[in-house]
Amino acid sequence: MKKVRTEDAVGQVLCHDITQIIRGVTKGPVFRKGHIIQPEDIPVLLSVGKEQIYIWENNENMLHENDAAAILRDICLGSHMHGSEPKEGKIELIADCDGLLTVNTAGLKRVNSLGEMMIACRHGGFTVHAGDHLAGTRIIPLVIEKEKMQRAREAAGKEPLLQVVPFEKRTFGVVTTGSEVFHGRIKDTFTDVIEGKLKEFGATMIAHDILDDDPQAITAAITAMLDKGVDMVFCTGGMSVDPDDQTPLVIKNTGARIVTYGAPVLPGAMFLVAYMADGRPVIGLPGCVMYAKRTVFDLALPSLIAGVPLTQEQIAAWGEGGYCLNCPVCTFPQCSFGR
Repeated sequence: MKKVRTEDAVGQVLCHDITQIIRGVTKGPVFRKGHIIQPEDIPVLLSVGKEQIYIWENNENMLHENDAAAILRDICLGSHMHGSEPKEGKIELIADCDGLLTVNTAGLKRVNSLGEMMIACRHGGFTVHAGDHLAGTRIIPLVIEKEKMQRAREAAGKEPLLQVVPFEKRTFGVVTTGSEVFHGRIKDTFTDVIEGKLKEFGATMIAHDILDDDPQAITAAITAMLDKGVDMVFCTGGMSVDPDDQTPLVIKNTGARIVTYGAPVLPGAMFLVAYMADGRPVIGLPGCVMYAKRTVFDLALPSLIAGVPLTQEQIAAWGEGGYCLNCPVCTFPQCSFGR
């Protein structure tokens, strides 16, 4: 790449897009990379402030911004997404289906720490829809060393930095516990909330039991639902630390592996995540899910529907952003909650 006076550039090959910005009227390229500059182009180039321009010089050790941006695209490009055409060294990634966006955060940080390049993406762990823009990649200079782009590949690792895991049609069961509900002293309003949230993801409840505070009966009910073939089980009631609240122990007695009992999220601290040996989740829901607009349940649901296991590390990371501000008008997920 060589910089020359615009008046001396006739016949040369332009090595970058030339953009014209007129506020409220237009923003776009007047000439594209690869354009051979003609005499009539000179006044146009001068009118957009280009007294000097860069023309292409072959250098086997360097890459043009568009070619380098394509490498960043490939580093990011996981399943169920596609990339846009390069434009001024920028490529965007777009979702092909509804699903859960996952991000290799460590790899992303390593690449962005190299300098002269950038990848900006949405937060992982949240729902995306077909057609949503997921990320943008860009090379900062007009050309960059091939060796540096190889370092970017190595920093990212072998797997793509981004994935969209499609949502699947799930079935679930609900085990409602508590003598007050079992004996009809109060109405069960919790199950309707669970059904409503799961319905947004196309999931169907195929089993529901209301039980007294009988640990053996509750364990048996969970096991029976799993034997029936439900994809996941949600347990309500008995999730606090009172002596007679035994739901965490009951879930453990099913043979499930407890990932966490407790989450750094408000509302939702008394959240329990467990998995059976075959990978099906058994979830203990705190009482706040019944009455709060958004809770830890909303952060967990996309992963549960996509079939991506929740990890202790992931749940611990919810602490930063895990404090819901209970805004008068809720805009979740377009807010800071869980991010």
